[in-house]
Amino acid sequence: MKRPKLKKASKRLTCHKRFKIQRKIREHKRKVRKEAKKRGNKGKKSRKDPGVPNSAPFKEAILREAEQRKQDLEELKQKQKLARQKEVEKKRKLEAKAPEINEKKRKQKKEVAKLEDKSPRKSLCSELNKVLDAADVVLEVLDARDPLGCRCPQVEQMVLQSEGKKQLVLVLNKIDLVPKENAEKWLKYLENEFPVVVFKSSTLLQDRTMFCSNRSKKKRSKLNTSIEISHSNTCAGDENLLKLLGSYCRKKDLKSIKVGVVGFPNVGKSSIINNLKKMRACNVGQIRGLTKSMQEVHVDKQIKVLDSPSIIVSLSNSEVALSLRNIADIETLEKPTSVVEPILKNCNKQQLMLQYNVPDFKTSLEFLTLMAQKRSMLKKGGIPDVEKAARLILYDWTGAKVSYHTHPPELSVNTANLMEEAKRGFDTGELIKGNENTLKAVRCPNMASSIVFQSTGQTNGLIEEGSVEEEMQDQEVNDKDDSLMEQEDDDGLEQENSKAEYAEIDQDKENLKANRCPTAKMLQVKQLKAPTKKRQLGSEKIADPSQKPLNVDLSCEKPMEDAYDFNTDYVENL
Repeated sequence: MKRPKLKKASKRLTCHKRFKIQRKIREHKRKVRKEAKKRGNKGKKSRKDPGVPNSAPFKEAILREAEQRKQDLEELKQKQKLARQKEVEKKRKLEAKAPEINEKKRKQKKEVAKLEDKSPRKSLCSELNKVLDAADVVLEVLDARDPLGCRCPQVEQMVLQSEGKKQLVLVLNKIDLVPKENAEKWLKYLENEFPVVVFKSSTLLQDRTMFCSNRSKKKRSKLNTSIEISHSNTCAGDENLLKLLGSYCRKKDLKSIKVGVVGFPNVGKSSIINNLKKMRACNVGQIRGLTKSMQEVHVDKQIKVLDSPSIIVSLSNSEVALSLRNIADIETLEKPTSVVEPILKNCNKQQLMLQYNVPDFKTSLEFLTLMAQKRSMLKKGGIPDVEKAARLILYDWTGAKVSYHTHPPELSVNTANLMEEAKRGFDTGELIKGNENTLKAVRCPNMASSIVFQSTGQTNGLIEEGSVEEEMQDQEVNDKDDSLMEQEDDDGLEQENSKAEYAEIDQDKENLKANRCPTAKMLQVKQLKAPTKKRQLGSEKIADPSQKPLNVDLSCEKPMEDAYDFNTDYVENL
């Protein structure tokens, strides 16, 4: 009886039936092969080429053409073979000359970078000065992880000493990357000098060309009630900053104001402007010095924001400040390991191990090798790519990936007059309430998960074009001095090696006189070879540094002891 609900019968077979079918197929194939063998495979035989029949006209011409075609094919094959051989030889020669070519390219790149560095630095300074001159209020953006290191005393002094009495406001950005207690401490410290706005910028914003419909806006407004402010697609502190600037306009009776945004690279200047505008008006990225000219953005009827290029870091700063806040591109750095080393020295070792999940290490180079092995950053032959690991760390520390914090210094006492002048025209009561609300809303990391970093103090910047030229000239002079010092060191080493060679010959002479050992021929050979050694010393040592010099012992005490046994001679004589 057929089952209900089953439309089709099952196609399953028993094992006995399946094996029986397979056996019958095998037997059938065997029979077919046997019959084909008996027939002698007549059907499968390839037919011979009958050639050109004798009755065909122009038979000789056709045969000549066929032979010519064969010869042409053979010549073409030989040409292709020779071309392949030549390509292989070229590749081998290029591989042999690869180190020399790479060195030449590096030198050329250095020269080009030096030439290109002069003009952009001047243009960056002039664009920054334009922003500082045109702005009524200057926003100095600080990274909350190291606020003191992001402050430029030259810019602050220029704003305070300006003729139009410009106002300076500090914007403490990236507060979601530091513990809440640390952010509050820095807020108290900075509030004693200038008005401070706590800020957390969003990374996900739509472009100018993209406009969303009313329906999608309603959906977003409903969703935003459930999403936390700590997420990357939300912003905090933008309303507080706009209220502060609006109150300044009302108190000063101004129809509109220009607000200049300044700061060191990767502190979040352009992202703050985008968040105030609620769309992507300025270019944003992890590349240092992405903004290269002044850009005006209309936020509303009253406020116009001026985006500025990054402040140029002076070479007189510490190594940590130069590595974190220099405008040089990370990808074009020649020695990223030397740039990362001061950053690692200023951190706690155990916290670094926990952050990057790396075992115990002694030096920064060992840390980078362990990290490269962990992230499978390997070169040809399984060698860990230390430079790639160093670049990754630089991207983490200048970007928004690693959470680290610095402790504020002790409060200065004599700041009352400066505080009164700085807060003129601003509503400080609303500002304090707004900062408290933003700190409550933003989720911050714990103290245990954040790395403690030692701040090196304020970073000096270059604002005037003349100072940029002087620094570039000093750098060129220092580079020349370094190259001359290296040459002198090489010459000194050659002289020392030649002196050591002649000292060995003198010592051998003294040993000969003292021990009267029959090695005069060896000494003569050594004396003859000495001047040629002096000429070829540098090339030999550079070509094979692993080869050690042979220490020939010319003293005859040991061979004499082995050759003669005085006890036996004495017994024989007796």
